[in-house]
Amino acid sequence: MAAPVKSRVDETASAVQKLTIGKALNLGLRAAMEADDKVIVLGEDVGKLGGVFRITDGLQKDFGEQRVLDTPLAESGIIGTAVGLAVRGFRPVCEIQFEGFIFPGFDQISSQLAKLHYRTQGRVKVPVVVRVPFGGGIGAVEHHSESPESLFSHIPGLRVVSCANPADAYWMIQQAIACDDPVLFFEPKRLYHNGQLKSEVDTATPGGPLFASRVVRQGTDCTVVAYGPSVKVCLDAAAAASEEGRSLEVIDLRTISPLDLGPVFESVRRTGRLVAVSEASSESSITSEIAARVQQECFYSLEAPVLRATGFDTPYPPSKLEEHFLPDLDRVLHTVDRAMGW
Repeated sequence: MAAPVKSRVDETASAVQKLTIGKALNLGLRAAMEADDKVIVLGEDVGKLGGVFRITDGLQKDFGEQRVLDTPLAESGIIGTAVGLAVRGFRPVCEIQFEGFIFPGFDQISSQLAKLHYRTQGRVKVPVVVRVPFGGGIGAVEHHSESPESLFSHIPGLRVVSCANPADAYWMIQQAIACDDPVLFFEPKRLYHNGQLKSEVDTATPGGPLFASRVVRQGTDCTVVAYGPSVKVCLDAAAAASEEGRSLEVIDLRTISPLDLGPVFESVRRTGRLVAVSEASSESSITSEIAARVQQECFYSLEAPVLRATGFDTPYPPSKLEEHFLPDLDRVLHTVDRAMGW
């Protein structure tokens, strides 16, 4: 079934490579496909074109058309096909071209993908990964810059994660593919080829567990929590705040469902303050859940209300207005100022 595979790393090359998020995802997919010939990639233009963002570039050439499938423009068909493949023992990886295109497949995801394992009392596993490029900042039109992750995190039976740096991109995609549960893998598309985030990735030493959050910058004055594209914004804000004598602790959630808030609770008990940041609208969002859980667990440690810096509760605006919609460094710092001065 499988075509001859070219090794992703030359035998004489170092295991440490300097990668962008996009390249790390490409190599992570390649590593998973090399390790297990049951891993199949499918989606619109993922083959010859290599995906609209070139994340699957070269995979069809190296693994063949039977393992990297160009599909019709039908997200419901893509997800439905993946469910059938998973039932037959494969590990499908679906690419949704843009997050706004996922809704034709929402019924298959919520009614079949999320329920089949439970419905069969554990007899049937559906190890499907749905890759979803999400978020704004690329100057695109409607349906190309949205953040629908809260919808999927609310559905029991699904796991939802998001990477924010090259090392996590490389390892998390492989861990998601190895997971026996269906995983929605949200990728910050505006960071795919961001040279500022290009960093060394050890492709020989596995990263931490998939469903765990992580402190990415230590601080003492205020905790700032984010995921996906907002993590870089928060790290930039923390660097700017340090020049003014404020110390911000930044936590990358990494996992959105299930939420791993243990490190957040521990941090808030030290800092007494929390700012949650996300590009998604604030109403009924991940940041809402974080605020509720922190208030419940850390009430006597809080020196100020939990505050949020998010996108607005409107449809995503035209590209000329997106810089006003997205929470940027200034809005994060303004929210931190409010928390510090309460």
